[in-house]
Amino acid sequence: AFSGGLDTSFCVPYLMNEKGLEVHTVIVNTGGFTDDELKRIEQRAKELGAASHTSIDAVEEYYQKGIKYLLFGNVLKNDTYPLSVSSERFFQAMAIVKEVQKIGADFVAHGSTGAGNDQVRFDLVFEVLAPQV
Repeated sequence: AFSGGLDTSFCVPYLMNEKGLEVHTVIVNTGGFTDDELKRIEQRAKELGAASHTSIDAVEEYYQKGIKYLLFGNVLKNDTYPLSVSSERFFQAMAIVKEVQKIGADFVAHGSTGAGNDQVRFDLVFEVLAPQV
């Protein structure tokens, strides 16, 4: 999973140069990126030396299978914070699993840190849907 931010931008050359891996980057757009932003992210991946970059459009799937139910139900954390971001991670991870399986990758990495719970959401989906990776 590649956002083009600090953590994932560090990971690309590190995994290539220090671990000897071929790195393919993937970003899943669930509605938070413009076309220009996606182009800049792809350019960043290429500048860092990624073997390929894939942008997956998951806007419609995320809306139809996830966010609309949270909106209809007014699902809020602590009665104030919409659960849109946390639910979004599951859809991003599921799309990444499909891409990992499509290209036959042996590993998957993401830039989620221990500061929140996003890494748990990504790792859970990867463990369940792609335990071989």
